[in-house]
Amino acid sequence: MRFSNNFLDELRDRVSISDVIGRRVTWDRKKSNPGRGDFWACCPFHGEKTPSFHCEDRKGRYHCFGCGVTGDHFRFLMELDGMNFAEAVQQVADIAGVALPQPDPEAERRERERHNLFDVMELATSFFQDQLQTASGAKARAYLRERGLSGRTIETFRLGYSPDSRNALKEYLASRGVAKDQIEACGLVVHGPDIPVSYDRFRDRIMFPILSSRDKVIAFGGRALNPDAPAKYLNSNETELFQKGHVLFNFSRARKAIQGADGAGTVIAVEGYMDVIALHQAGIENAVAPLGTALTENQLALLWKMTPVPVLCFDGDGAGFRAASRAVDLALPHLKPGYSLKIALLPDGKDPDDLVKIEGRAPFDRVIADARPLADMVWLRETSGTTYETPERRAELEARLKTVTQVIADENVRRHYQQDMRDRCYAFFQKPTQNGQPTGGGRARDGGRSGNKGGQRPGSRLAPVSDKLAKSGLVSGYRSAASLRESVLALTIVNHPQLFFEDYDEIALIEFENRDMQRFWQTVMGVAAASGPGLTRDELMHALEVQGFENLLQALEKQIRFARLWTATEQAAMEDAREAYQQALALHNRARALTRQKHELERAIADATERGDEAEVEQLMLALNEVQIEAVRLDKLEALIDGFGVMSGRIKGPATGH
Repeated sequence: MRFSNNFLDELRDRVSISDVIGRRVTWDRKKSNPGRGDFWACCPFHGEKTPSFHCEDRKGRYHCFGCGVTGDHFRFLMELDGMNFAEAVQQVADIAGVALPQPDPEAERRERERHNLFDVMELATSFFQDQLQTASGAKARAYLRERGLSGRTIETFRLGYSPDSRNALKEYLASRGVAKDQIEACGLVVHGPDIPVSYDRFRDRIMFPILSSRDKVIAFGGRALNPDAPAKYLNSNETELFQKGHVLFNFSRARKAIQGADGAGTVIAVEGYMDVIALHQAGIENAVAPLGTALTENQLALLWKMTPVPVLCFDGDGAGFRAASRAVDLALPHLKPGYSLKIALLPDGKDPDDLVKIEGRAPFDRVIADARPLADMVWLRETSGTTYETPERRAELEARLKTVTQVIADENVRRHYQQDMRDRCYAFFQKPTQNGQPTGGGRARDGGRSGNKGGQRPGSRLAPVSDKLAKSGLVSGYRSAASLRESVLALTIVNHPQLFFEDYDEIALIEFENRDMQRFWQTVMGVAAASGPGLTRDELMHALEVQGFENLLQALEKQIRFARLWTATEQAAMEDAREAYQQALALHNRARALTRQKHELERAIADATERGDEAEVEQLMLALNEVQIEAVRLDKLEALIDGFGVMSGRIKGPATGH
């Protein structure tokens, strides 16, 4: 009977190789490390007194350094017991408690078709590679040169070019005898009942082949060369071969790189194809990337198949912090003994490509070395941006930490997380005085690391927060600097003072959360009221600089330009600025309403906690969670601020490499 690769992979995942081999050998206690899934024994294939037979669960392989035998679960049983392959599969399936699949002619037919589709994808890959070297591929080659990619790197990743044609690939495949239904099944053309004639899905794009865990091309990612293309990056649609949420770009190559590091390597998840490729060229071969979406549970499982503690690398801006927070929430329910995550944050405005392009891998290596454990990130996220100097606030923090960690399914990991959070709270609330004695309280500015040695519970090890992380939004909180929403709203109005007198009553009611912005806005409103409708931007800017707001104005301008929100700049046409202001004001007012709801719920939670009413606390926490979800949705809507007008044209923001 023939078994599908998916079924065999499932057996390997369900049954550790040490469980299969451990039934026939005795592990050496001194050399073995069960916690890491690393085992040594005297080789069962040749006589020896010193253990040289090595088995590693993470790799699913065994190897004897004495006689050279090597293999997986099934090969061990075949070579040691003389089983045939079907018998070996049956025995591992018995251990796993899984029934062998029954013969299914339809499934076997689909498996044969899958192999045919792999052949079609290979033909398409070769076609794109060849097109890159033609005259029409000149601009694609120029783009890759500008990105600093060598010919060797381009060849390694089999990069290509899809011509600016509706039929070039389709006609090429047809000329090689590929049937129409196979081309469609591979997702290489756009087709459907409403499309009379199918056409090539990828046109005028740099092509990135996406490989399966067995190094077969299963899909493509395409980067548009035309700046007016509807989507800069476009992936293959999902097919029999390709399910986007189940695949990581560069998975197979990264796994081999880790295995070649004597089991000591880890895997680094970055954002995009070019990040992975640039890191590989710099000598960092253990990087992978999701395919244009946030990390999924299946992709997290793939990372854990490669290494117990992968590192997730995010941009150091607000979007990166939010992505890191989503990754924390994704991972927490699935933690198990020995398996976790680390989070690394890049410098603001930089991506991995930027870091390695000039100085090589050293700057990126430093970023990875500063990666924080998942427990640190939970603590930093929940304590950032506020003070905890009252019993009610401290009770609310403890209740929130308990709720966050309660989602961990593994009982032992959950218990240790909750103890760790209690230890951190204990140390955090011991606020030192001048003589070093604790007085209570705590402030999130220091990331929860009180300087009081006496306030730290014996046995708790709370590592200090790095300066870079301490300054980030995760630790200091977004209230320590103006939010992007507040900056857009204020700067749009300042750069276009006519707005004051078109909507003065509404603008006069604007409230800012950031304290510096509150003082700034009081001054702005005073100047506007004194000057009247004739106020110009230059007059307003001069008055603000005289009042000492020059540095704040420069910071707001920098924030806007990094975000590429051109409608907030002086260069934007009045029509665009007016529409952007109205959108920003609507978002700002909704955000303020959510903040008020959040504070009211926090006060209610503190009161219920003091009364010991756990049922009410639970209900209030659910309501608070709904408010927080709505706040996340609102953050996503901020992207709508960009791109409202067509009158101004766009200003050029700082380069990001994409």
